[in-house]
Amino acid sequence: MPSLKAIRTRIASVKNTQKITKAMKLVAAARLRRAQDSIVAARPYAQRLTEVLGDVTARLSLEAAEEAHPLLAKRQIKTARIIIISADRGLAGGFNSNLARTVERFLVDQKEQYPSVELAIVGRKAREHFKRRLVPGSPYSHAKVVVEYTAAVSDTAVERARELAKAATDDYLDGKIDAVIVAYNEFKSAISQVVRVETILPIEPAKLAEGATRFDFEYEPSKGDVLSTLVPLYIEITLYRAMLDSIASFFGAQMSAMDNATKNAKEMIGNLTLQFNRARQAAITKELMEIVGGAEALKG
Repeated sequence: MPSLKAIRTRIASVKNTQKITKAMKLVAAARLRRAQDSIVAARPYAQRLTEVLGDVTARLSLEAAEEAHPLLAKRQIKTARIIIISADRGLAGGFNSNLARTVERFLVDQKEQYPSVELAIVGRKAREHFKRRLVPGSPYSHAKVVVEYTAAVSDTAVERARELAKAATDDYLDGKIDAVIVAYNEFKSAISQVVRVETILPIEPAKLAEGATRFDFEYEPSKGDVLSTLVPLYIEITLYRAMLDSIASFFGAQMSAMDNATKNAKEMIGNLTLQFNRARQAAITKELMEIVGGAEALKG
């Protein structure tokens, strides 16, 4: 059994850890609130932009869509780029590990459809994970990391999304890649995040509702000019929304993880205190027995 001093030292250590986890929970909760506000502010614009682009593309035939804008054209997929949005820090439960496992499973399951994959990684945790995993002979040997970024925060998410979108669209138009996919944690609630893997290029033209007529709009200055503005903006906003979701998901996961850690620390302190009291009682009982034994020996 550990000594009383060792148990007392461990109780003090766990109490200090509990203070840290409790403070981190409060900080994560405050940042989560701001991240949620950013998502709420961005969603109406993103939804409306998607609706407008859907209305335009739904009235194009497949051939017309490819002629209207090159980002609507489909071609045989030789190389795909997966944009992975993770975090720079841990202590957030399964936030980073769940994302990494989902991407790994996607690489294995979709290997025939995507024989060559480039990874554009946002966040230090995903970068470190895949640098260890992408080795010759592994199931992911057909993938390679081509560009790395630090994780974005709410203030820098727009610039990072614009940078990623421009690089992806330029490479797609140049024929270097044939598909662009984004993998991120979608924010559901403070205790629920869902990993999403979505294709953003080529853009799939929307389908008209059943029974709707394929009438077209009058465009000013022209349909091509409208699509040249809408399509790149749609890709940029899609990545921006994914980053905001990822930021909020991280703080939600961190808040839940630190709450669980605080509760576990409280339980551990209780168990250690009980162990300390038992050890102290045993020591007192032993001393009393020694005193009584000595007194009896003196009497004899």
